[in-house]
Amino acid sequence: MSTQHLWLRCEKKEFERRSALTPTTAKKLIDAGFQISVERDEQRIFDDVEFEAVGCMLVDNSSWPTAPTDALIIGLKELPASQEPLRHTHIQFAHCYKRQAGWSSVLARFYKGGGTLYDLEFLTDATGRRVAAFGYHAGFAGAAAGALALAARRSGEKLGRLEPYENETAMIEGVKNTLGGSAKGVKALVIGALGRCGRGAVDLFRKIGLSEDDIVKWDMAETAKGGPFQEILDVDIFVNCIYLSSFIPPFLGKDQIIAAGQNRRLSVVVDVSCDTTNPFNPIPIYSINTTFSEPTVPVDLGQDLPLLSVISIDHLPTLLPREASEQFSNDLLPSLLELPRRKTTRVWTDAEKLFHEKQKEAIEAEGL
Repeated sequence: MSTQHLWLRCEKKEFERRSALTPTTAKKLIDAGFQISVERDEQRIFDDVEFEAVGCMLVDNSSWPTAPTDALIIGLKELPASQEPLRHTHIQFAHCYKRQAGWSSVLARFYKGGGTLYDLEFLTDATGRRVAAFGYHAGFAGAAAGALALAARRSGEKLGRLEPYENETAMIEGVKNTLGGSAKGVKALVIGALGRCGRGAVDLFRKIGLSEDDIVKWDMAETAKGGPFQEILDVDIFVNCIYLSSFIPPFLGKDQIIAAGQNRRLSVVVDVSCDTTNPFNPIPIYSINTTFSEPTVPVDLGQDLPLLSVISIDHLPTLLPREASEQFSNDLLPSLLELPRRKTTRVWTDAEKLFHEKQKEAIEAEGL
């Protein structure tokens, strides 16, 4: 069997410091017989020398288009928009299987180049559960960003640029200090509280000082009756952590917010799920993703009503880049070790089958 070649590309999304591979997981792959190429990247949380020290070959930044075609290109976030055909096999979050904006043109690039996509979001075990996900740290970081936005609002300011934290402890202490030492008295509602993402949000709220009674935890049972939900307006921070796959009634609507008038308590909505361009978005009160440099967007309520801010950053875990990367890459490792047998290993055969199904839909949509 020939050596399996994995090529870690750099991330082009602004502020994205996470990595699909870490020096720890790269060494385990090399020990298993893999060849690992790593693009030099000053933005990545791990220094180039950390990868070099465990036996990885360093290559030029953004050089993956010239990589051998048998090299599998691995990254995290989607590639920059382009019409260039993709001839390699890519492992990444492509954000194109749920008909997000531009979905068909992304998949058309693979069709034109003969490449293959293994979407990290859809690598699942035998029970249908994702083999690796950033959910916990997304929820944890999203709740932290929500608390920071609330503190800014209480000071009459807008939340400024967010910077990554060295670790969870630094994040917790930073948020608590911004809130004046504790978040006691703040009330939050988390929808999707039983999932990875929701557990992360709940844990952050606990660690910054919210009392248990002030953390409202909802999941499928509480939302089964269908929205919109008045209860969302009665908390300071609402965090949406659900995984959306089909239409559900909106959780919150502009008319509902306007009707609440001056008595609304809700100040911050954190849409961790970030289904901004999904036609089934259950929080249809905003239309753009926010960024680390501009983390909030105001909801246009059209009246002289209290400000309501939305955080819709689609890579929140990069606020904790080292810890999030280590957890994700370690969870992904068993599946990566099966790559030499990907034509017969279920996690990879299922992912390839789904790719071909979605690509067929894209070919029809693009008229190819």
